[in-house]
Amino acid sequence: MKIQLALDRMEINEAIELTRKVEDSVDWIEVGTSLIKEFGMASVREMKQAFPAKTIVADIKTIDNARYEFEMCFEAGADVATVMGVSPLVTIDACMEVAERYNKIVMIDLLNTTEQQKRDLMKYKKAVFCEHVSKDQQEELGASNHGAVKNIYGPDMNIAAAGGITLDSLQLLRKTLNPSIVIIGSAITKAENPAEAAAKFKRVEAK
Repeated sequence: MKIQLALDRMEINEAIELTRKVEDSVDWIEVGTSLIKEFGMASVREMKQAFPAKTIVADIKTIDNARYEFEMCFEAGADVATVMGVSPLVTIDACMEVAERYNKIVMIDLLNTTEQQKRDLMKYKKAVFCEHVSKDQQEELGASNHGAVKNIYGPDMNIAAAGGITLDSLQLLRKTLNPSIVIIGSAITKAENPAEAAAKFKRVEAK
């Protein structure tokens, strides 16, 4: 199980400084949607320059204009870029084609997708599928329950989970969804000691 550090709502320099504190305990580094919206591809480019050995995820949440956005992310140094699962399939087709051309990875964000939509998306065998509890759902409704997610995935599929994951919820998540990637944001970035918090997640991951 890989740990993906989600970086949002901060300056690029803050993101780099925080990541340096925890880099030994994380595998993938996510340049969050808010960073990309505020600072553009400079945020992706600078993170890749700072951490060239790490897998950099551009959480661009593409829903249209796929070729342009994915080429932009990969040219900036991203190794993974995200597309919304509710996008038209032609959009996801384009993302997959661009990723294959660049030898990169597509992560399909399943936020607000139905079970049938998820099944339709499973034809994209090379993609990572991200079960995502939204920020608004967490903050406005106080809900971040991945335990209710139905595991409809085959054993050879790459599954990620995102949204309010804590050390306690991670244990349940491993039993229900058993993701290959867990995306951790505020449980590390807002911790009093981010390095210590990240190390605790790493110890759980290693079990």
